[in-house]
Amino acid sequence: MNEALIERRDDRGVWTLTMNRPESFNALGEDLLEALQGALDRVADDGEARAVVLGAQGRAFCPGHNLKEMIATPELAYYQKLFAQCSRMMLSIQKLPVPVIARVQGLATAAGCQLVAQCDLAVASEEARFAVSGVNFGLFCSTPSVPLVRNMAPKQAMEMLVTGEFISARQAMERALVNRVVAPAALDAEVEQLVMSILAKPRLAIAMGKELFYRQREMGTEAAYQLAGQTMAINMMDATAQEGVRAFTEKRAPAWKPE
Repeated sequence: MNEALIERRDDRGVWTLTMNRPESFNALGEDLLEALQGALDRVADDGEARAVVLGAQGRAFCPGHNLKEMIATPELAYYQKLFAQCSRMMLSIQKLPVPVIARVQGLATAAGCQLVAQCDLAVASEEARFAVSGVNFGLFCSTPSVPLVRNMAPKQAMEMLVTGEFISARQAMERALVNRVVAPAALDAEVEQLVMSILAKPRLAIAMGKELFYRQREMGTEAAYQLAGQTMAINMMDATAQEGVRAFTEKRAPAWKPE
């Protein structure tokens, strides 16, 4: 059997993680969850990483958990362990100091839709479709609801969760689940455009900003402002920020050192 995940890292520090279980539509079986976790841990340990692109082989991006595996072991302890494993992997995406871009070429349902919502950015093909469809089988998509409601307006998220109905890529963009929608042939170019924009920015500023973005979201407004102010003060002490601001005031391009 082919490896569950294809990992590549280019000389820019851009990691490409490609789910490689097309025969199961890239269902999140135990092997794929383990492979994703290992890859994300390696990115976290890479001090020169700049971005991650998460994609998939085949017609589907990801249909969610591997239901055949789940039904084969009808035990509470097994299910608790499985969902804890999945939640840890999802949180690892958020904890990375670099942006993670979902490259969605096809169907993304249940925990697959969760995976798209959990990524920092998402670019979708016009052929992609999205749903949190567990309710159709008597299983409310509780864990997918966590990032879904943090991306979309509550009533839009709830509609998807209680109906299990599909939305198109265009609807997903209108509802803020994905950033951009393009023709299938333009998908890689659109992802690369985002990557290049990220690479043009200082790594430290992106890392500090991402951490702040998610931490302040869970806080009250006053505490969020306190954390944001402290983050900006620390960021401003960095030589890169000093040079960037100085260059702006002097009306010239910043002379940043390569990272």
